Amino acid sequence: MQISDELLNKYNVPVPRYTSYPPANQFTEAFTKADYLGMLKESNNRQPENIALYIHIPFCKKICHYCGCNACSIGKGDLVKPYMDALHKEIEMVSKHIDKSRKVTQIHYGGGTPNSLDVRYIKGLNEYLFSEFSFVDKPEIAIECNPAYLDYKYIDALLAAGFNRFSLGIQDFDNAILKLVNREPSAIPAAELFSYLKKSGGDINVNFDFIFGLPGQTVESFSRTIEQAIAIRPDRLVTFSYAHVPWVKKHQIILEKRGLPSPEDKMQMFLTGYQMLKDAGYQPIGLDHFVLPSDDLYLAEKAGSLHRNFQGYCTRRTTGQVYAFGVSAISQLEQGYCQNMKENNDYIACIEQGNLPVERGYILSAEQIHTRELITELMCNKRISFSQIAGSMNLPAEELKNSVKFDEGVLNGFVNDGLIAYTSDGIEVTETGTLFIRNIAASLDKEYKIKTQTYSKTV
Repeated sequence: MQISDELLNKYNVPVPRYTSYPPANQFTEAFTKADYLGMLKESNNRQPENIALYIHIPFCKKICHYCGCNACSIGKGDLVKPYMDALHKEIEMVSKHIDKSRKVTQIHYGGGTPNSLDVRYIKGLNEYLFSEFSFVDKPEIAIECNPAYLDYKYIDALLAAGFNRFSLGIQDFDNAILKLVNREPSAIPAAELFSYLKKSGGDINVNFDFIFGLPGQTVESFSRTIEQAIAIRPDRLVTFSYAHVPWVKKHQIILEKRGLPSPEDKMQMFLTGYQMLKDAGYQPIGLDHFVLPSDDLYLAEKAGSLHRNFQGYCTRRTTGQVYAFGVSAISQLEQGYCQNMKENNDYIACIEQGNLPVERGYILSAEQIHTRELITELMCNKRISFSQIAGSMNLPAEELKNSVKFDEGVLNGFVNDGLIAYTSDGIEVTETGTLFIRNIAASLDKEYKIKTQTYSKTV
């Protein structure tokens, strides 16, 4: 696949990532604790019925210069116990409003660096969750890990705590590049780490996560990293495009001084890795995931039932309304979103006072729910059938089109550029169009306006 400079320049504009609709920058502080309580109770009557739990651990041993997450240095660890106590209490407060006949399909620990903690905190929280909720058979229990802080004893403890999916933030196999971005390499060689996890018994899935667009990276260096990953053959690989948002994360300015690759080089990194992974038998999923043909995500995409939330792509089996806990965590319920306070001390103090730590949120209008369904379908399954989606919401197809920014002129432009093709009652994204799928999604969003210092660029 080749991308012309003309096409790259045309579509390399700031657009939302659409991990939610509306995007999080539209959440409002007018959203109250009472709004969240009402949304919590109503979620028991909404679909999907299943529950997904997200746990945010903000602590890191050190902050990587590329980081766009809500993370902080663990320092001497003085905040860890108060924070984990607050997490337990928040879950207790929220779970009182959740119908316990509903089943949990997914737990996901993100951060920050969850494995920066003493593993006993994580084990204890899992035990509490397992006692507080009911679970489906074989739920996904996932954790994001920095492999620089994993040893065999810690891994054994995580396995004993019930984790069956590990997302390992490798980022790059070139230690010189990791040094430029203030990250340490894996403590255990990645191949040995992968082998140990897979041989541990049980159905253990392992993701390797990489970032392209970092200082020092070239097409050749990133190709070597992908070649090493392919040789290990993890279940899934993710190639994240570095999102440069220094107006939000000021420490990213350091990377500007160290020299970021050009958009053209960054695109070529992705395209080269994309082709290498395809040639090795991996199937591209969504924006940036690559999976083996036996993977549930590939089977779901083939069936048109792939889904996603803030934590990434998932199948309908593991999909649930997301109840999120911890500082800055965002709950994704059918009616809308609620985001917690972003500062650790504020979060802890609020919960110690017996209050839910709501900072902002959003209640969706009917029109926005229609738009969300269309954009989610496009971002996950790379196609839209207006009649099928409208039928699932008991709407005429024309009413659905009127709810969103349906503009045939804009769509024709995508067709002419080879990004989409028309089907009998909708559109389908081409292989080239996958690279600009955020732009296509934005074209259906009535509320989207190109804004600098709001969204990261496509590339």
